[in-house]
Amino acid sequence: MRIWRIALLPALLLSLGLSSAHPAQAADVETKVLVALRKQGGFAGFDDRVTVYTNGCVRLSRRTGPTVDKCLTKKEVAALRGHLKHLRLGRSEAQPQGADFIKYTISYKGHRASRYTLTTSWSPVVRNLEQLLERYWAPD
Repeated sequence: MRIWRIALLPALLLSLGLSSAHPAQAADVETKVLVALRKQGGFAGFDDRVTVYTNGCVRLSRRTGPTVDKCLTKKEVAALRGHLKHLRLGRSEAQPQGADFIKYTISYKGHRASRYTLTTSWSPVVRNLEQLLERYWAPD
């Protein structure tokens, strides 16, 4: 009986140490957002969200269906970071007169702006993030 206690104690301590450290580290890394895109409105009633974290993983969601978490390839992260180097958020654009416009909101480096027409620095970032949504988001 005493041998079991001696053998189980190190295993128990090891498993407790790993399980208590790992979730905290994962949550800490995941909460650091690199860039986030929200696409809203339009005739189809879009409400798409793409959030890319600094660890290279992404969270994807649409108005309907599940939220999907994936990790990007190094090539995908490098391409996105390349586009982000040229991104100039600027000020938010006023909502145009009329209906069915699509509103794009980007959050990056602690700043957020919304636009209805995409500038030359916004287009590659939005296109890249929308491609990730199309590639990896699939309802089950």
